[in-house]
Amino acid sequence: MAGYDARRSSRIPAVTSVGVDHVRLSYDYLDAGNLDAYGSLLDDNVQVRRPDAAQSQGRVQVQRLHAEVTGPPGRHLLERIIAEGDSIVVTGRFVRPPVDVEFVDVFTLSDFGLLLGYRRYYYVAPN
Repeated sequence: MAGYDARRSSRIPAVTSVGVDHVRLSYDYLDAGNLDAYGSLLDDNVQVRRPDAAQSQGRVQVQRLHAEVTGPPGRHLLERIIAEGDSIVVTGRFVRPPVDVEFVDVFTLSDFGLLLGYRRYYYVAPN
């Protein structure tokens, strides 16, 4: 299968579990505006792609991105977390009145359970 890496998909379950904890904490830290704590969960080579911001790479640039897009306090309401190997998918809603938007984040973990990257998708009704 093209693009399939058996070595990465057979990650130790404990690392995946740590990664899930890091993902949950990342939302808590972002909601609290604690970008230093958020940065502690990121791999040095983290990459982020979101439809509402330029692609960011590296811990400092990703922290800067979140400082710019965070704005007034909001809350990530997580609905489901699915994890396997080095991948974690989160569905939920971001609420900051009057904004209430559904999202899906797809995370990739480093070998140590740090956040190596994520890509965000927003729900938008088709025209």
